[in-house]
Amino acid sequence: MTTVADGTKAVVDTPEADEAADEAALAMAIDDLAVDGPAGPQDAEEVSETTAPLSADEIAVELAAGAALAAAAKARAAADARAEAKAKEKAQAKAQAKAQAKEEAKEKAQTEAAAAAAAKAGTDAGTGAATGTGAGAGTAADGKAGSATAAKAGAALGGAAQPLARATGRPGPEAPAKAAPRAAATAGDTGGTGALPLTLPAPLRHSGDVIGGRYRLEECISQSATFSSWRAVDEKLRRAVGVHLMAAGHQRSRAVLAAAKSAALLGDPRFVQVLDAVQEGALVYVVREWLPDASDLAKLLTTGPMEPYDAYQMVRQVTDAIATAHRRGQAHLRLTPRCVLRTEGGQYRINGIAVDAALRGLPADDSADAELTDTRAIGVLLYAALTHRWPFPEDRYDLQGLPKGLGCVPPSQVRAGVHKGLSELAARTLCDPPPNHTTAITTPEELAKAIALMPRIRQPEPELPAFTPPRRTPPAPAPVTAPAPVRPAFHGPLPYPARPRRRRLRRVLKATAWTVALAAVGFSSWQLVGQLRGGNHPSDTAGPAVTQTDGAHPQIGAPVSAAPAGAPVTIADVKSFNPLGDSPESVPRLPLTHDGNPDTTWTTLDYRNPLQMIKEGTGLLVDLGSPQQVGSVSVQFVGSTRAELRVPATQSAAAPAKPGDYRVIAQSTGAQAELKPDAPVTTRYLLIWMTDLPKDGGVWHGQVAEIKVTG
Repeated sequence: MTTVADGTKAVVDTPEADEAADEAALAMAIDDLAVDGPAGPQDAEEVSETTAPLSADEIAVELAAGAALAAAAKARAAADARAEAKAKEKAQAKAQAKAQAKEEAKEKAQTEAAAAAAAKAGTDAGTGAATGTGAGAGTAADGKAGSATAAKAGAALGGAAQPLARATGRPGPEAPAKAAPRAAATAGDTGGTGALPLTLPAPLRHSGDVIGGRYRLEECISQSATFSSWRAVDEKLRRAVGVHLMAAGHQRSRAVLAAAKSAALLGDPRFVQVLDAVQEGALVYVVREWLPDASDLAKLLTTGPMEPYDAYQMVRQVTDAIATAHRRGQAHLRLTPRCVLRTEGGQYRINGIAVDAALRGLPADDSADAELTDTRAIGVLLYAALTHRWPFPEDRYDLQGLPKGLGCVPPSQVRAGVHKGLSELAARTLCDPPPNHTTAITTPEELAKAIALMPRIRQPEPELPAFTPPRRTPPAPAPVTAPAPVRPAFHGPLPYPARPRRRRLRRVLKATAWTVALAAVGFSSWQLVGQLRGGNHPSDTAGPAVTQTDGAHPQIGAPVSAAPAGAPVTIADVKSFNPLGDSPESVPRLPLTHDGNPDTTWTTLDYRNPLQMIKEGTGLLVDLGSPQQVGSVSVQFVGSTRAELRVPATQSAAAPAKPGDYRVIAQSTGAQAELKPDAPVTTRYLLIWMTDLPKDGGVWHGQVAEIKVTG
C-alpha cells in the first residue's frame, strides 16, 4: 500500500506483492494436493488387492512426495502468518488514512473560512482568479497522478494474478482493463446500451427477400439512416403485413424490441396491432397489422379542412384510445397525421404506439412528460383538421405553417366558420397559457373529459340533389292563315246532327262495358276456384305467385313468392337502423353482412359504456325486396351479442322508422344466433335489433359477419 501525490492509497508493483502472490499460489496448490491426496486405510487395502508391490524407486518417489508435502505445509503456515501480519498493517494504514482525511478536511474548512474572510475584506479579484487558476491546475495534476497510479495498480494486480493461475490452473482476478468489457457486456445483458454503437446503417434488403422464413418483402414504404419500413406478405397466413427492419447492433434495437413487445400486450383494437418482434442474427424486425382500406389523416387533409362532425369524431376516438393506453402504462410519443388512420367504416386506428418513438430514439423522461407530449400531439391534429394549417411556423405534411411571430391563437382566428367548441378545445391543449382565461389541458384523461362535456355534434343531413323540372318542348306556333271571307248571315233554322251516328256510338260503348265486366267476373271466379283447389291440396306449394289481400302482410295486394320450406331467401338490401343514435353506422361495410364470406364483418360504432346505458339498441334492417315467407334467420356475430328478430307491427308499403313500430318474434344471446319464430311469417322487412354488445378491449361494439334467411 503506497500513498500517492493526491493522498489516496493504491496497490503498486513491489517485490513483496510478487512474493505474496507466489505464496498464495503455493497454498492453493497444496489445497489441490490435499483434496487429491493419498487414500485412507480402507482405500489402501483395496489398492493392495489389485496392484503389484512398489519397487525401490517408486518408494523413493513416494518419500520425496511426502517430504514435498511437508515442506508445502510449512510454507503454507508461514504464508498465513505473513498474510495476517499484512492484514494488520492494512488496518493500521486504513486508520492512518482516515485520520489524515479528517485533518485534510479540517485544513480545507480553515482555508475556505480564510478565503471567505478575505473576500469580505475586499481582497483583490485578480489575485483570487490567479489563485483559482493555480488550484485548478493542481487539481488536474492530482487527478492525472491518481489515474496513473490506478493504472499501475491494475497492472500490478494483473501481474500477480498470472503466477497464481499458472501454479493452480485456476483463473485469477482480471485486471481492470480486461474487466471493463465484461462490465459493459453485463450492462448490455440487463438492458443497457452502453456497449452498442450509436448508429448503424439500416439493413440492406430488396423486394422479394424473405424475413424470418415467412415474411416476403414487397414494397419499401420509407427509408431512414437507421431503419426501413416495408409492406410485406405473411406467406404462412396469406395476409399483408407491415415490417420495420433495423440492425441488431444498433443502440436503439433493444428499446425497439421492448417497445414492440409492450405494444403487443396492449390488445386494444383501436391501435394497429403488433404481430411479431424478433431479433434474428444481425437483424431486428417488428411486424405489424396492415390496413389496406385505411387512409391516414395527412392524406385526408389534402383536400381541405374537415367538417365539424368529422373533426369531432377524429379527436374523440383518438383521445379515448390514447387515454386508455396511458392508463395501462403505455404512451405513443410520436403521434403525427401519418399515424392516425381512418377505415372505410369511419373508425380511427392509431399506428406505431411506442414503436415509432423507439425507432427514432425519442424516450420520455417520465409519465407526466409522456402525457403532455401525447396531449399536445392530439391538439396539433385537431388544429390542423379545423384550419388546414400546421400550427407552427414551418410547413409540415403538405400543410402551410402559421406566419412567424403570430404565436398560438385559437383556430377560429385563423379560419372563419370554425366550430367554437372545437376551437376552444384546441387552444386549451396547445396554447400556454390558453386564451380567454381558460384552464390548460395537459393529460389525455382531462382531454377526454372535456370532449365528453361538449354538446354532441350531430352529423349533417345528406344533401338532396336539386330538383330540375323536366324539359318541355314548347308547342309550335299555329300557322297563320288568311281570314275566311265573310259570308252573309243565315237566318233560317240550324241543321240538326244526324241521329244514327250518336246511337251507334252509344251501342258500342255499352257493349264494351258489358264485355269488360263479364271478363272481370270470369277472372275473379277463376281465381276463387284456383284458391279453393290450392286449399284442398296443401302439398302443392310450388305453384305460381298469388295475390294476397290479407292485412297480415306488409303490402296489401302485393304478390307473395311461395318458396319451399327451408329454402334460402335472397336478401335484396341491408341498411343500418340507428334511429336512437346520431347517424347510420358503418354504411360502406353493410354489403359485407350478406356477401357469403364470414371473414368480412360489419361493425357498429365504438361505445365507451355498455349499450343499455346509452340507448335502447341498434340494429340492421333486412329488405327481402318483396313479401317472403320466413321460417328462420341465422346471424353470425363476433362475440356474444344479445339480439331480437322483429317484423313490422302495422302493415305498410315502407319500413317503419321507429323500433317501437316492430314486434318481437324471436330472440337469442351468443355468437351464433338462430332466430326462429314460433310459426313462419310473411314479410318484406326484418329488423335484427341488438340490445347488448360485447366488450372488446376498452370499448363496446357489435360485429356481424353473415346473415342468412330461410323460408
